[in-house]
Amino acid sequence: MIQRFAISICAAALSLTTASAWSQKKYGPGVTDTAVRIGQSIPYSGPLSSYGTLGKAQLAYFRMLNDQGGINGRKVELISLDDAYSPPKTVEMTRRLVEQDEVLAIYGTIGTPTNTAIHRYLNAKKVPQLLASSGGTKWNDPKNFPWTMAWLPTYHAEGRIYAEHIIKTKPDAKIGVLYQNDDFGKDYLNGLKEGLGARAAQVIVAEASYETSDPTVDSQVVALKAAGANVFVNLASPKAAALAIRKAADIGWQPVQYLVSISSSVSQVLKPSGASAASGIMTVLWLKDTSDTQWAQDEGMKWYLDFMKRYYPEGDPNDLMVGVAVSSAHVMAQILRQSGDDLTRENLMRQAASLKDVSPPLLLPGIRVNTSPTNYAMIESMQLARYDGARWTRFGEIMGRR
Repeated sequence: MIQRFAISICAAALSLTTASAWSQKKYGPGVTDTAVRIGQSIPYSGPLSSYGTLGKAQLAYFRMLNDQGGINGRKVELISLDDAYSPPKTVEMTRRLVEQDEVLAIYGTIGTPTNTAIHRYLNAKKVPQLLASSGGTKWNDPKNFPWTMAWLPTYHAEGRIYAEHIIKTKPDAKIGVLYQNDDFGKDYLNGLKEGLGARAAQVIVAEASYETSDPTVDSQVVALKAAGANVFVNLASPKAAALAIRKAADIGWQPVQYLVSISSSVSQVLKPSGASAASGIMTVLWLKDTSDTQWAQDEGMKWYLDFMKRYYPEGDPNDLMVGVAVSSAHVMAQILRQSGDDLTRENLMRQAASLKDVSPPLLLPGIRVNTSPTNYAMIESMQLARYDGARWTRFGEIMGRR
C-alpha cells in the first residue's frame, strides 16, 4: 500500500542571489502564484525502512518553514511516497510523481540502486533529480546527466580516504572488506581499491558481499577473520554494519576497523553494537555529531535540537540520518529561494549549480556547500574521526575541497 505524505508550506519573499530571478514570473509544472510541488520516494517499508526517518524529517522541516512564513510567497507541497527500497517500485512512484502529480522536481530520493533506476528517465524528461540521497560518483556528471545532482559526499572519495589512512598507519595491513552487493557498496569498494593503487591486490585478502534482504552477515564476518585480515573495512548500510561490528566482537576478532559515514550513527549503529565492540572504530565526518556534548553551546546544534523538539518529537535527534535529512532540506530550501519567480525546471537546475558557501546548521566548521555548472558535487570535504566508546573524536585535517 502506498504511503503518501503531503504538506503545504506558506512562503514569504526572501532575498535572492540574482536580481534577474525576479524579473518576471516563469513557471514549470507544479507551480502557480501560490504553490510549488516537489516529490520523492522513500523506503518507509522493506529491508531499509529505517531510512524512512529521512523523509519524515524533511516533511517536518518544511512544516517548520510553513509556520515561519515559508519561501517566496508560495505554498510548497512535498509528496513523499513509499518505494520500499525496490528499484522497480521507485520507477513506478517516480513516474506517478512526474506524470500524474506533475511535480516540478524529484527531491531527496534515497539509495544508489533506486536513483539509478530513475536516472535516465528523469534526464530524458528534463526533470530535476535534486539532492539524491546517495554518494554515487556517477551523479557528478553534468555533461552527460545535467538534470541529476546528489547530496552526500561521494562514496568513492570516502573509500580513498580510508585507503590513504591505512597506507600511512598500517604497513602490514591485510584488509577484509564487507560491502553491500549493489552500486552503493561497489562504489565504496572501487574508491578503496583506487586509493590503495597497485598494492590493492596484495593487501585486500578477502571481500565479502551481502544482500539487503539478508537477515545477518555472520558468515561474511567469520570468513573475513578466517582469511587473516587485520583491518576490517565495513562498507555496509546501518543495520548490516551494526550486525557486523557485533559479530566481530563475539568471535574475538579485533582488527583495525573503518566504518562508512552513512552508518556512523552513535545511537543507531554503535551503541546497539556495544561500546566495547565499537570502541576504536574510525570513520569520516562532515556533520556535527548530534549526540556529542562538545556541541552543546553551538548555535546550529541549539537550533536543531529545538527543531526536533517542536516539529519531529517522535524522531531520534541523535540519529545521524535525521541530521543528514534536515541539512538536505536546508539546501533544497535555498535552491527554491534563489529561483525566485523563475520556477522553471531549467532555472531550478541553474540555481542548484550555483550554490555558494551554503552552510546548513549541522555542517562541521570549515565545510560549505558549493556547486558550479561543471562540478555538481555539493560536499567534497570530510574529516577522520575515531569512536572512543561514547562519541566520535575528530583528528587530522579536513580533507578535500571546502
